[in-house]
Amino acid sequence: MTEGFLHTGQLKDLTVHDPEGDKIGKVEQVWLDDRTGRPEWVTVKTGLFGMKETFVPLAGARAEGDTLTVAHPKSVVHEAPHVDADQHLDVHEEQALYQHYGLSGSAGRADGLPGAQETTATSGTAAASSAGRTAREGDEELVRSEERLRVGTEEQEVGRARLRKVVVTENVATTIPVSHEEVRVVREPIRDGEKVGADIGEAETEVTLHAERPVVGKEKVAVERVRLETEKVTEQQEVSDTVRKEQIEYDDATGKHGRRGDEMGHGDRRGPRH
Repeated sequence: MTEGFLHTGQLKDLTVHDPEGDKIGKVEQVWLDDRTGRPEWVTVKTGLFGMKETFVPLAGARAEGDTLTVAHPKSVVHEAPHVDADQHLDVHEEQALYQHYGLSGSAGRADGLPGAQETTATSGTAAASSAGRTAREGDEELVRSEERLRVGTEEQEVGRARLRKVVVTENVATTIPVSHEEVRVVREPIRDGEKVGADIGEAETEVTLHAERPVVGKEKVAVERVRLETEKVTEQQEVSDTVRKEQIEYDDATGKHGRRGDEMGHGDRRGPRH
């Protein structure tokens, strides 16, 4: 029951389920009763990609661990009237929410919503309107956000290196010794006593001459291996981009104005605007 929800910290970031156990979303904001300061409504991120913030009453809800089970089906929550959760709720918006969820002042009191029965009689100052006040961890505050660069690396193909062989022709000259036979006339006198036939008449004789000539042949010979290798080289490269951040502007009762960004100290506190 909601009587146990005394602090917004008990509700923040709970996962919201309907009575059948179907997940609806997560608690985004907690709305308090101005008179009692107790949680009375929560907004839940619903819709495509969680872009819609829907009001859900805490009447009949219960919390167990990190789960908040509300009393209304998921389909009913999704069909709830669209109300801007970042501004003050007027009486008509408040009444539309109560009518959609089938709640009334007396029903709200019976379900443990203090002061809810006076919703329609107090000009929208109780129940869901809560004078336009949202509560996070018990304080009224704004959340300042900023963008930060998240830099990493990715490997991509930047080019290709090819290794190919082509045939070229070149002239090669070398020297090789070659020999040939030549004819020379040798005369030897016939010694006394040698019996050699003598014949007078015409005659002839011949010898065969030999000579060497260069012979060229070709053979294929493997002479070396050639391959491509890659080497990773790391260098420093500067990366820059634009980022957005929020600044908090304030003015206080003394008439001072100012702006706070990430230089604001944790102890810097200002009162509400007047």
